[in-house]
Amino acid sequence: MRHFMLAVSTAALLLACSPQQDTAPAPEATTKAATGYDIAAQYAKFAEVPMDVDTSFLSESEVAVVNKLIEASDYLSQIYMLQRGQNYPALRAEIAANGTPTELAMFDLHYGPCDGLEEDYVFYGDTPCPAGAGFYPTDMTKAEFDAHIAANPDDKEAFTSGYTVIRRNAEGGLIAVPYREAYKEFLEPAAALLREAAALSENAALTKFLTLRADSFLSDDYFESEMAWMDLDGNIEIAIGPYEVYDDGLFGYKTAYESFVTIKNPEESAALDKYKNYLKDMEQNLPVPESYKNFARGFESPIAVTYQVHGGGDNENGVQTIAFNLPNDERVREAKGAKKVILNNVLGAKYDRILAPIGERVLVADQAKLTAKKWMSYNTLFHELSHSLGPGTITVDGNETTVSAQLKDLYSGIEEGKADVMGAYNILYMMERGELSADEKQAFLATYFTGLFRSMRFGITAAHAKGAAFQYNYFMEVGAATWLPEQGRYQVDFAKLEQAISDLTGKVVVLQGNGDYAAAQEFLDTYVKLDGPAETALGKLEDIPYDIRPIYPEEI
Repeated sequence: MRHFMLAVSTAALLLACSPQQDTAPAPEATTKAATGYDIAAQYAKFAEVPMDVDTSFLSESEVAVVNKLIEASDYLSQIYMLQRGQNYPALRAEIAANGTPTELAMFDLHYGPCDGLEEDYVFYGDTPCPAGAGFYPTDMTKAEFDAHIAANPDDKEAFTSGYTVIRRNAEGGLIAVPYREAYKEFLEPAAALLREAAALSENAALTKFLTLRADSFLSDDYFESEMAWMDLDGNIEIAIGPYEVYDDGLFGYKTAYESFVTIKNPEESAALDKYKNYLKDMEQNLPVPESYKNFARGFESPIAVTYQVHGGGDNENGVQTIAFNLPNDERVREAKGAKKVILNNVLGAKYDRILAPIGERVLVADQAKLTAKKWMSYNTLFHELSHSLGPGTITVDGNETTVSAQLKDLYSGIEEGKADVMGAYNILYMMERGELSADEKQAFLATYFTGLFRSMRFGITAAHAKGAAFQYNYFMEVGAATWLPEQGRYQVDFAKLEQAISDLTGKVVVLQGNGDYAAAQEFLDTYVKLDGPAETALGKLEDIPYDIRPIYPEEI
């Protein structure tokens, strides 16, 4: 799971997710025929920020390894463009030949012709971006997919796998094609570069991971390499492979390729590492009945504070990631937990350029001055820690399954919101235990509440934005925050917000633990929306960058 420092669109948008439908070839999208769209202004919403990272402490062999990983990352970016849309490489070539420089820059920023900040507004051409991205035939419906599995139950595992794409055969039927075959021309050279990097590395754990991950690229079996990834140590922290399912808007099954090439700050990592030791206590402290608590997962969960030197694939698409919690494989989580990686240089740039200015616009003056980068960092850390807590493998109607399998396309939005609010709950718990300063509770709560607007600013169809929206609306419902029309700002009732964080954490954990798709849909339909005050507040942020556009070196 990834965490984004987000910010927001001004239209009154309702949740675009709906229950399983018979026809759902593509979401509605606005095209250039609509009025008022300014592509240059949209591109300018991403503030260019050079990412100059101090790499002077790396050895000669470590520099060589990093440069090999940067090269491998570029192959994953080529795969990811195909995963966004099967025809997107050809479409990019067309834009390069016939479009404007801004259209090409926007295409590269969003890995496609749709503006992610404007609910997938089509800025080039008039074909809506497919709900299933490039993972499924564009004319395939959910009903056709489900009917195929019903008629061919032996195909279910391959069709729902995170490592296959669905294509049509010569007769027009559906078939599953393994990633290793569909993307062979990119995976083979990427695997070769990982092996070259492994040979150059003087770190045994890194050599083992890179070797196993190269094998995974050619087998689609990632378990052993994910286990090895959990054991990485040293100056280089690399995550590279197919991970997140955000782009699969039909089912949430298919994983997207991405890469994070980072170097680790040992001192900063050590300062935060102690909090992983409280994961079992955090699980025990959840405000839910015992049956919803999950002690089956491993609690090893290392924490790494890093500086990103290059990205690839899904990591580079639009809004930038500031932290991630991987792997997503429940088998690895049950054995070893999950690793939390914070991208400190990306986080710092977002606080300075986005969060602090937003706080000044949405909160009353005496509360706005409370926001602090420190608490943005802790929010991020505990968000990632909280991805390791709560239900994972569950039993529904006597069958063992997982929360993600039950909630399907609804899972990502609920999980991101859960991690947000549970992260806040756990920060408050750490304050109760004296591990964090309770004297700064109001500063934390002000920073946390401001962060919801940072996320909702992108509309409410993206996973993190959905999660922020349901938190915001619940807090408004219970009076934890009040809109003051005369000031055009919110006033937070800190005591009510603290209680609401606890109550909402319990509601979401129970929702996940029950694995009830219909109940999850009802919850999102109720709470994922933008009310009048939110629209007004978000409309006052137009001159604040929506996100950053990091510029990384091609090699270090």
